[in-house]
Amino acid sequence: MSKMQEVSILLVEDDSGHARLIEKNLRRSNITNHIITVGDGQQALDYVFSEGEYTGTERASPLLVLLDLNLPVLDGYQVLDRMKADERSKRIPVIILTTTDDTREVSRCYNSGCNVYITKPVEYEEFADAIHKLGLFLTIVSAPNEE
Repeated sequence: MSKMQEVSILLVEDDSGHARLIEKNLRRSNITNHIITVGDGQQALDYVFSEGEYTGTERASPLLVLLDLNLPVLDGYQVLDRMKADERSKRIPVIILTTTDDTREVSRCYNSGCNVYITKPVEYEEFADAIHKLGLFLTIVSAPNEE
């Protein structure tokens, strides 16, 4: 991202192996930004809105969210819908990063306001390569200020 050093990344991923692989391959793409990892949809919303365990803490801003859809507690669709419906978070870029490749689900996410939809490949090497390319993509994208 342009001025990417200023943007923190909220990684919402319940599979700790995937989360480590995502961070490793983003770093491989020279992404040095702060990455906050949470494991379910409720934790993601708590972080975004400074609620729950994040009450009283100021969240990083600007922020970019990498969001899985298949999450415990609240799924990625619920997180996306809540973020895009709230004035405080509607401008935060959301990249869906999930194994779901159903065209109806892709459309649903774009209709709900996601900025990019990426299907995670199943094979390890393809997955690592896709995340590396995502990192390269992030180095050239600009994120809006949230004000």
